[in-house]
Amino acid sequence: MLQYLRAQLLRRQVVVGCSLFHHRMKLLGKIGREFSGYNILESAKRLRDRKPLQCSLYVTDQCNLDCAYCTEYDNSRPHPGIDDLKKWVRKIRELGTMRIALVGGEPLTHPDIVELVRYCRELGFATSLTTNGFLLTRKLIGQLEDAGLQVMQISVDRMTPSAITKKSFKTILPKLDYFRDSKISLHITGVICADTLPEAQAVLETGLSRGIPTEVRLVHADPLRRFRVDRGQREELERFIDSMIERKRRGEKIHTSEAILNYQRSLLRGEHVEWTCAAGYKLFFVSAQGKFWICSMVHTNKHIMDVTLDDLFANYKKKSCQEGCGVYCAVSASLLVEKPVRVLGKEILARAKRVPSLLRPFSGPGINNSTPESITNPNGAREMNGGTNGGPAADNRVALGERA
Repeated sequence: MLQYLRAQLLRRQVVVGCSLFHHRMKLLGKIGREFSGYNILESAKRLRDRKPLQCSLYVTDQCNLDCAYCTEYDNSRPHPGIDDLKKWVRKIRELGTMRIALVGGEPLTHPDIVELVRYCRELGFATSLTTNGFLLTRKLIGQLEDAGLQVMQISVDRMTPSAITKKSFKTILPKLDYFRDSKISLHITGVICADTLPEAQAVLETGLSRGIPTEVRLVHADPLRRFRVDRGQREELERFIDSMIERKRRGEKIHTSEAILNYQRSLLRGEHVEWTCAAGYKLFFVSAQGKFWICSMVHTNKHIMDVTLDDLFANYKKKSCQEGCGVYCAVSASLLVEKPVRVLGKEILARAKRVPSLLRPFSGPGINNSTPESITNPNGAREMNGGTNGGPAADNRVALGERA
């Protein structure tokens, strides 16, 4: 009997020990993810040489949605072939590019998207994909994870669809369950304009309350400073940006740098920001026809296969279109090149503040760090869980069902 009790005790100790080891490894993985996005050592190499940091490759021009403010889809054009895409990807890598972002259109409409992700990873790219999420399935996410996809950005604009945008969070909320044990780092982005602002708070809270890095970006104009939608009241927009800056500084998972939030606030105020555009140099785009683009708004007829490092470096200059630029990835890369210590330093500090919240679930039972704090919405009211006057509460399970 004594031997039996000892064996049972030993067995229990082994089980508990294995469980603790598993939880600690999972915790270390979560902490690692908080700092993996910048890949600091690799990024540092690209800040001191003349090679590009990132390329955004349009996998297709086609999209399953037709949002009014979007300028980046054309359903009349066929998908590029996988052989052409692989050829362009090899060239992008030969230029020394470290990261590749697969964009569209809607990249998940391309029948060979999983094969392309796998090929990018085989070439050594840090690989991300931007999607509206409507076509995601549990099986497809598993295939993308097996192919090596590291980051997925889901773009949503409102909790519910409108005449301006079909990208509603309500539609894709059930799909968040598919990422519960996935190695793919997920984040959510939205767009702020007059149409989306009433529900923008709910979008932000819905993502953050589920532990997903989330941001809502100020809608941008084209290079001729024309807006395709009503931008909205400056004071309301500015209050929303200010609230994200404050929450970013507290360590909440606002998925953009403080530098970009400050830049957007300056745009609203009409303030001049001194910077030199690195688009077409450290960051560039390749169209679904293989054309080299300076950014998503400034196109050229030069084919990516004919581009050299000297061509890229020639684009590192102040540009006539950069005043008021809303291509935030280009602005972000440019600010990173100009002020790497300041931009990276603040981002690392903000992410370090997230670590204590990751430790809470491991410190004892009954602790839940997913409940968001009460915050001030654009009209000044104090609300919990992202409730707004113009849209559903972020955690409205009556209409949306059981969620992640």
